[in-house]
Amino acid sequence: MNNIDKQYTDLLQDILDNGVTKSDRTGTGTISVFGRQIRHKMSEGFPLLTTKKMAWKTMVTELLWFLRGDTNIKFLVDNNCHIWDGDAYKRFTYYTDEETSLERFIELIKTDDEFAKKWGELGKIYGKQWRGWTSTKAVEFDEETFAPTKYEDIKVNDQIQNLINDLKTNPDSRRLMVNAWNVGELNQMVLPPCHYGFQVYTRELSDEERYDLIEKDKHTQFVKWESLGTDRIREVLDEKNVPKRAISLMWNQRSVDTPLGLPFNIASYGLLLEIIAKTVNMVPDELIGNLGDCHIYLNQIDGVKEQIGRELSESERYRIFEDKGYEFRMIKDWSKEEQYDKVGIPKRTREPYPLPTLKHMKTDEFYKSLSEDLTLLTHLDNIDFVVENYQSHPTIKMPLSN
Repeated sequence: MNNIDKQYTDLLQDILDNGVTKSDRTGTGTISVFGRQIRHKMSEGFPLLTTKKMAWKTMVTELLWFLRGDTNIKFLVDNNCHIWDGDAYKRFTYYTDEETSLERFIELIKTDDEFAKKWGELGKIYGKQWRGWTSTKAVEFDEETFAPTKYEDIKVNDQIQNLINDLKTNPDSRRLMVNAWNVGELNQMVLPPCHYGFQVYTRELSDEERYDLIEKDKHTQFVKWESLGTDRIREVLDEKNVPKRAISLMWNQRSVDTPLGLPFNIASYGLLLEIIAKTVNMVPDELIGNLGDCHIYLNQIDGVKEQIGRELSESERYRIFEDKGYEFRMIKDWSKEEQYDKVGIPKRTREPYPLPTLKHMKTDEFYKSLSEDLTLLTHLDNIDFVVENYQSHPTIKMPLSN
């Protein structure tokens, strides 16, 4: 079942129908609505949109960059991820008088470590706040009044590590949160966080739900449910390390570039939920997005309409029917439309495909790194997430406003 594509295209249509025109910091202009929500059951498939082709590896690389605590685009560029290039380049051109093209700028990031260290840095953005939230402490005081006169930054929180530890020790806590909106450091970021925080929630799985997890594993031999008593069922489930809890994730987003950013955010937080669940041996349950200013840039409207698509006429459906080599049959007095539906002829130009599934591969060291050793995230060699059976419509090119 694929409800996430429909929720997404419904949101695009909502903005087109009900959005108000607003100016913005980029000078492009938007139409926007405020306060929307999307919900997805992870059991229905991995939430990678199918109404346009998604850049899966780019999205994975960005999330791993966040989880590394990294804030320099060097790692992204070296792994062929370029979604933050414009922000770094904008900073470079603002502070220098050099006439350097974006292409040359990226080449220097790749090849000149000193240049990358200075100009690839984006400030205290997501990764810094997720894995190294800092606060100040007083280190010098006035001799007479004892009032603080000098402060120093100190690292106080690896929020990802704390989250994982809390999930293992206190999974019913209502404080299972990670926040990127560090008010004291917003002016030290090239761009304040758009998705500024997330919260997770867990619940206990019933014996039946745990047993179903075994049943879904075709490689596991297990006796019939009815032949075991409740106590023995639980013993066997525990012996096989079957998860005891389900975990959901809800993220909050102040600003939503709905055509370009939101599809990435949905898939990225879906992957983050899968990663956290795997790390603490839980089952991914529900993914929820609370969305503030949901906008479409004015130069994206044509692409948005293409992705929403339109209903196919009867003649268009008939041509597809013929191209697939089908012929009409007088079966139970079915109409043409019913026969189209029976053989899977699409009704719209961008009808969603079934959602893919996520496969975790070669990731044991990666999961260990989140709670024990951050240095294991230095290389991507042992990190491999694969989406299986991913079908999508073609890519839609739309401009990104920085």
